[in-house]
Amino acid sequence: MAIIGLVSSLAGFVKVRYLIDKAIIDNIVFRCHYRVTSAILFLCCIIVTANNLIGDPISCINDGAVPGHVINTYCWITYTFTLPHQQGQPKGSYVAHPGLGNYVEHEDAPRYHSYYQWVPFMLFFQGILFYVPHWIWKNWEEGKVRMISDGMRGAMIGPKENRRDKVERLVRYIMDTLHMHNFYAAGYFLCEALNFANVVGNIFFMDLFLGGAFLTYGTDVIKFSGMNQENRTDPMVAVFPRMTKCTFHKYGSSGSLQKHDALCVLALNILNEKIYIFLWFWLIVLAVMSGIVLLYSSALVVLPSVRELVLKWHFRVGSQNEVAILTRKTQIGDFLLLHLLSQNMNMMVYGEVLNELCNKMYNGNNLPTAPSTLELSPIYPSEKLSKMGRETEA
Repeated sequence: MAIIGLVSSLAGFVKVRYLIDKAIIDNIVFRCHYRVTSAILFLCCIIVTANNLIGDPISCINDGAVPGHVINTYCWITYTFTLPHQQGQPKGSYVAHPGLGNYVEHEDAPRYHSYYQWVPFMLFFQGILFYVPHWIWKNWEEGKVRMISDGMRGAMIGPKENRRDKVERLVRYIMDTLHMHNFYAAGYFLCEALNFANVVGNIFFMDLFLGGAFLTYGTDVIKFSGMNQENRTDPMVAVFPRMTKCTFHKYGSSGSLQKHDALCVLALNILNEKIYIFLWFWLIVLAVMSGIVLLYSSALVVLPSVRELVLKWHFRVGSQNEVAILTRKTQIGDFLLLHLLSQNMNMMVYGEVLNELCNKMYNGNNLPTAPSTLELSPIYPSEKLSKMGRETEA
């Protein structure tokens, strides 16, 4: 019941955080980083810390000379090991369990496993890493799209007479701030690059954390599933062993040093192997999508013809000449602002905005002036503006 309560709390957070009426300030791949991936990692962190799913994360048996709770604690906070050269040997006849067999100290090279106590911390830390680019962009963006599209977002549209003032107000803002959004766009494209670097970096980070086994983990599992049932070795057992060995040293009654071998059951690895195989496939897909989006964004910055194609797609009611005017008289920052507005407005309303903007530009009124009244109004209340006007007249 504890795990259900924790997951319900996380679901409630996601619902409150993301399902309210908010302005869209990024694309779907961007949202996959901070919404989907962060939520997945936080959920996995909750699962691996819920002991009621699997019982004790580690349980060790020994010759009885060391109390069970002592050997369990010791092997958990230090490390356990397996023997790679014993992987694939017949279980029950040659080895007791995969990777466990006869061991000669200083001759056989064991593989040490000490990652398991750090798994929940790593998952939580990675969840934060995937949220950081969104946090940077959100603070960089400062609610601009939300402010200028207020009252115009959503699929519902009212009478044209009610929309006209809002459309004119938005167009006036765009005209007043034309060519002043390039720094705004730089922040967006920087955060997209950070998303790509973050997902690729996390793949290599996980590989380092798991001792160089993560990069080929997914492909090894796929190969394993296609092998003969009798002649295959489960790569998930090799990376996340369920049974391991642990060596405990203590002093005997005569003061001599004694060595005790323990056999440990790592029940937690039943969850870890499933979590990391899913993360392998998800991060690979996310890295590919992020790379494609980054190439697409680079094309938008470098090639005006690509921006023209995108405007044609969103401005379907506009003529070829109107699209050409928008492409020729806007820069990448202006284009990005228009593109984000298209994700927040009904197609009809967005078409009216672009049509009015084209008319303004065609009439030659395309030079940026001062900041528009849309931005000044929260700073200077109407009473102060009226007072300033009376003083000017006097």
